[in-house]
Amino acid sequence: MYCQVRTPDTTAIMSNNITYKINVPLKTQNIIDVFDSSGIVRPTKDPKRIKKMFANSNLTVSAWDKKKLVGISRSVTDFSFCCYLSDLAVRKEYQKLGIGKELIRITKDNIGESVMLLLLSAAPARDYYPKVGFEKVENGFIIKRK
Repeated sequence: MYCQVRTPDTTAIMSNNITYKINVPLKTQNIIDVFDSSGIVRPTKDPKRIKKMFANSNLTVSAWDKKKLVGISRSVTDFSFCCYLSDLAVRKEYQKLGIGKELIRITKDNIGESVMLLLLSAAPARDYYPKVGFEKVENGFIIKRK
């Protein structure tokens, strides 16, 4: 089972023996494996939902160690004003190698300087995001999912 993002632009970028790819189809099980390994909480017991999450995103950046998917960023954006970075996950054994930072950098490069990059953070990751250039905002509101 593959997940296809809507934007067909695919680009490969190499950094520290990790290859980064933009908007390539990803196998749902590989996504689930990264999520489960990373510690991020996602509905990984529901592969159809994971597949739909990626099918309806328009910017994904994936990190590869040869043929192994080791990291993912997934965003919804208009490429003009705003971008919601909805997932950032790196396999546990690949964390603290700069992969997450590179996924964010590539995302920012693809949306451009005039686009706001926004994310919601789980409690365990809140100390990470200021280290990679995010600032905390106090003016947000949410209607939570059921």
